[in-house]
Amino acid sequence: MKRKTAILLVNLGTPNSPKTLDVGSYLFQFLNDKRVIDIPWLLRKILVNLLIVPFRASKSAKIYKDLWTEKGSPIIYHTHDLCEKLKNVLGSDYHVDYAMRYKNPSLKKTLESWEGKNFKQIIILPLFPHYASATNGSVIEQAMEVMKKWWVIPELSFVSQFYNEEFYLKGFEEKGNAHDFKEYDHILFSFHGLPERHVDKVYKDGLCKDNDCEHGINDENVFCYKATCYETAIQLAKRFKLKEEDYTVGFQSRLGRGWIEPFSDEIIVDLAKKGAKKLLVFSPAFVADCLETIIEIGDEYQELFEEHGGEKVQLVESLNSSDTFVHGLKEMILKRSL
Repeated sequence: MKRKTAILLVNLGTPNSPKTLDVGSYLFQFLNDKRVIDIPWLLRKILVNLLIVPFRASKSAKIYKDLWTEKGSPIIYHTHDLCEKLKNVLGSDYHVDYAMRYKNPSLKKTLESWEGKNFKQIIILPLFPHYASATNGSVIEQAMEVMKKWWVIPELSFVSQFYNEEFYLKGFEEKGNAHDFKEYDHILFSFHGLPERHVDKVYKDGLCKDNDCEHGINDENVFCYKATCYETAIQLAKRFKLKEEDYTVGFQSRLGRGWIEPFSDEIIVDLAKKGAKKLLVFSPAFVADCLETIIEIGDEYQELFEEHGGEKVQLVESLNSSDTFVHGLKEMILKRSL
């Protein structure tokens, strides 16, 4: 029998249900990750377990209840659909599965079930286009923690980021072209936020602010999340023939002070106050629509925009399981395969 190459798609995760206990369990696992909240162990335990989770679980459960559909959590069914389509295009030489870094299907349990399967090669593909220690780094670290215990470790390959791949940019170009840009007063590229200290740690010497990250990629900042996000926005703006004044880059979902600026919600308010009525919003850090796109942008930013005089915030659909995304992942995997 021909040995297979195993592909594991990994996304962030979601609670098992929108019930408060399940949301609390998800937050507990997520926020106790030392790569997510990178402070000393005892301080993180006190902050997360005694302050954040007890007070945030019930509030977050209400949001997840709004997000939930008959099919469950969008991040789960979009990733499942992507996995199934990738299985079909890769064929019988590949074993394709998906997992979540937090909760289920569990990354740890999925990899543990692969031990002894005699795969020719394992390719771990975190579904985060831009490298961040809190996402890609966390997935890769846990995968290595599991597999280092195996007696037989096959050939391994990790995809650390793919923000500059043609299929990724082409996929969002296609999604954007489903909208008439002339109908909108401004374009916002909104990326998930990170603490500034996370991007500062990328540099051996200096800080993110010393590396001109707002103008895209250079030799020093290729793994800087802020720089790769700006590079994505710059490349998409070129494809849509946008001028610099036509679009803005922002960062959403901040949890406190010291996060990467500018903040997307403040940009939304400022544009409304200046008279903008219709905004088109991309969220290219997410390849599957989820709470941060559907609720935060689609609902919360819509309300915020209206409160300050705006009319419509139009979210551009994510890549989800589009044909361009599926076939692009296929080609990337084939290039990495032995």
